[in-house]
Amino acid sequence: MRDFIHAGQPTRVVFGAGSLAHLEREIDLLGSRRALVLSTPDQAAQATMVADRLGARAAGVFARAVMHVPIETAREAREEARRLNADCAIAIGGGSTVGLGKAIALESGLPVLAVPTTYAGSEMTPIYGITEAGLKKTGRDPRVLPRTVIYDPALTASLPVALSVTSGMNAIAHAAEGLYAQDSNPIMDLMAEEGIRALAQALPVVRQQPRDLDGRSDALYGAWLCGTVLGNVGMALHHKLCHTLGGSFNLPHAEVHTVVLPHAIAFNAEAAPQAMQRIGRALGVQGKSSAAAGLFDLARANGAPVALRDIGMRADDLDRAAEIAASNPYWNPRPIGPAQRAEIRALLQRAFEGVRPE
Repeated sequence: MRDFIHAGQPTRVVFGAGSLAHLEREIDLLGSRRALVLSTPDQAAQATMVADRLGARAAGVFARAVMHVPIETAREAREEARRLNADCAIAIGGGSTVGLGKAIALESGLPVLAVPTTYAGSEMTPIYGITEAGLKKTGRDPRVLPRTVIYDPALTASLPVALSVTSGMNAIAHAAEGLYAQDSNPIMDLMAEEGIRALAQALPVVRQQPRDLDGRSDALYGAWLCGTVLGNVGMALHHKLCHTLGGSFNLPHAEVHTVVLPHAIAFNAEAAPQAMQRIGRALGVQGKSSAAAGLFDLARANGAPVALRDIGMRADDLDRAAEIAASNPYWNPRPIGPAQRAEIRALLQRAFEGVRPE
């Protein structure tokens, strides 16, 4: 048994179909009285539904969350929370909305109650990301960790199948990288493998029967586990590449994770054989080289994009992306600094073309 340190994150989780019914109770437990409800423009109706449910306890609705949390949007939301004298934020939606709640909490310390409607997993992490001048900067701060998370699978039943699959692949990426993180530990390894297994089995069900609550529950359960892993250990090459491609080239968040993941895993396969074994086992495939191919096959079989060129990346931008990623790298089991720029560029080329890892 290796030495390790594990510190549990202080988040209260309420899980189950229909659990949104406990919203008022959970706000009471936070000691809050005026909630600002956050969402993207596309989920404004859900945010309004939550505000109507709260009545006078809703300070207002801010339905302008967008991908990668531009600093201008973060500032606007912080000012709105101050103007309305909100004493908590309710983030209903996916990673963009939860990320906006975190941006508010980072400056004000306002407690965040998250109601995830995707499988992003951001609600279980103290990690925030804000994009300024074309660069996405991430950090960790306990103030941004949502105090309470309400997982209601019924709220995910209307999530489009295509987004369900890419969101699930995004969650799997959190767990896959957690298995070879510098600060990984046996508890997170168990959660990562179980999270990958749950999502890998749930996604085909969700694709074939989008409103099946058992499939949706299993996917949300897997997302919770994968998000918890991300919240407890560090990130590596995969997340660095996705933060670069998303923040600097505005590629869609879940889709870019889906495309890049098999190639980042293949890049690290020789340096992290035990992680590859766990990923392969969770996917039901064998061999360390099978983990990357298994992730690629899972995405492709369920209709997800597998090439960067299909989600808006331009070939002319690959050089710059490699330069950004290599110039300020995260820790990785295989070196990824400036000296490895050519290797990272080659990885991006394979991801751009959608080549199946072998």
